[in-house]
Amino acid sequence: MDFNFYWLLLALPLAFVLGWMASRLDLRQLRREDQASPQAYFKGLNLLLNEQQDKAIDAFIEAVQHDPNTSDLHFALGNLFRRRGEYERAIRVHQHLLARADINRDERERAQHALALDFMKAGLFDRAEDAFKALEGTAFSTDARLAMLSLHERSRNWHPAIEVARQLESAGTGSFSQRMAHHWCEIAHEADARGRPDEASQALARAREVAPQAARPLVMAGQRALRQGQHLAALQSWDELMAVQPQSFSLVAMDYARCAQACEQQAGALDKLEHLYNQVPSVDVLLALNALQPDPDLRRQALMSHIARQPSLSAAQGLIRERLLTHKPLEEPEIERMQQALTTAAQPLQRYRCAACGFESQHHFWQCPGCQGWDTYPPRRLEDQ
Repeated sequence: MDFNFYWLLLALPLAFVLGWMASRLDLRQLRREDQASPQAYFKGLNLLLNEQQDKAIDAFIEAVQHDPNTSDLHFALGNLFRRRGEYERAIRVHQHLLARADINRDERERAQHALALDFMKAGLFDRAEDAFKALEGTAFSTDARLAMLSLHERSRNWHPAIEVARQLESAGTGSFSQRMAHHWCEIAHEADARGRPDEASQALARAREVAPQAARPLVMAGQRALRQGQHLAALQSWDELMAVQPQSFSLVAMDYARCAQACEQQAGALDKLEHLYNQVPSVDVLLALNALQPDPDLRRQALMSHIARQPSLSAAQGLIRERLLTHKPLEEPEIERMQQALTTAAQPLQRYRCAACGFESQHHFWQCPGCQGWDTYPPRRLEDQ
């Protein structure tokens, strides 16, 4: 059968017209969808900037309904749910993203990271750990390891925390030696509580290995020796502390003086404390020094010198106590009242304050109970700062 070019000439214009009409219909629909989605998106963004989170959530939900395939809207909505504390809804949003087959690898990793954060914020630590492990080898691997380190510390899983810290240090993220030393010290503390002194000694030795300049292992080693009645061993640990971390020695100054008295090493300890006090003056070191000083006149002179250099209610209290002991002029009832007043006034200053969050306590903490930061407590009390 011969091919008729006449019909071909008629079909070409008809196909062009039909194609043009179809494209116009698609463009109109696309424009309507684009107009609806950005309008809802920018409305939600404006509400979010005005701190109207409830209305912003509604606007983002509307935007997602208009354009369910836009992953950025889902991420914005999920993160907003997490900030609001609605962790279950955030988890559902990010799980929905992971279940989609049309998102690329970067978006899938981003959704996995967001889901892990949702689990962590919700207190689902086991699921959070699994979610973070799934990010190994991705662009979020460093963030995931840092989060896992914090997660292990909060759960007091010290051995896994040490392993993660080692991985971070090997990857060049930074130095984690001080942090690992704290982990080993926590292991030693728990071993002592369970009656395993050999395990505690090994843990403290590991703490010294990873951070030779760290203060806490030396503090704990001396305290353990003191509890066991090994006063010379305690003095040796704290002598090393005095050399490597003189700022932290005030934490054990009075215990050091008592150990020196117990093993009759007062003269040597007195010389070391005087040298340390001239280097790093503090009330704790001064009181330990005076505890070993047999001459009352020298004790009073030291207290007066400290008050002149650095006004301190604790030093004033010690001076009044010395005057009571030596029966110098001033009636004792008056001095006792003054001492009580000074004691009350000194109490707010005889505290330690976290440098990160400001949490104050009468006791020194290696890990802040408020912000969970390590070494955020200066070893000196507020009145020495």
